[in-house]
Amino acid sequence: MREAPAEGSARRPLYTPEQRLRRDATAWTVVQGVLAPLQFVVFLASLILILRYLATGEGIAAANASVVAKTCVLYAIMVTGSIWEKIVFGRWLFAPAFFWEDVFSMLVLALHTAYLVALFRGTLDPAGLMLLALAAYAAYVVNATQFLVKLRAARLDAARVRAVLPEAGR
Repeated sequence: MREAPAEGSARRPLYTPEQRLRRDATAWTVVQGVLAPLQFVVFLASLILILRYLATGEGIAAANASVVAKTCVLYAIMVTGSIWEKIVFGRWLFAPAFFWEDVFSMLVLALHTAYLVALFRGTLDPAGLMLLALAAYAAYVVNATQFLVKLRAARLDAARVRAVLPEAGR
């Protein structure tokens, strides 16, 4: 039988000290920091256009264009995120620290790509396209939440390191 961890013992940090240095030194961290909120803004605008179409039957071209734009930003963040992961963790994807986020990212990417395929092949009617987009967006919200939880964990780890080693925060 395993013993419970001692009071105050911490889980394994998200980054080793070397990984944290690589994360902080690469420009790809800044790129991710710009693309993530940009993607969220595009998502919100697109969601409004999709819901407007579903409620009124108007604006399908704008809704479709917005989902294509959201998908382009998603592809950009996935490619640059893979580069970031390679630099920080030595793996293009599925580094242990971000394994489940990357797995769910594949679902998000698959749903967005399915939307593009259906749009350009004409295999779904407009309402079907919008429902597929909403499924992709629901998966995106879950995945974005996963990353926000990891960002918070990384900040808490950094605060713990600064508390133990004050010179590490400088």
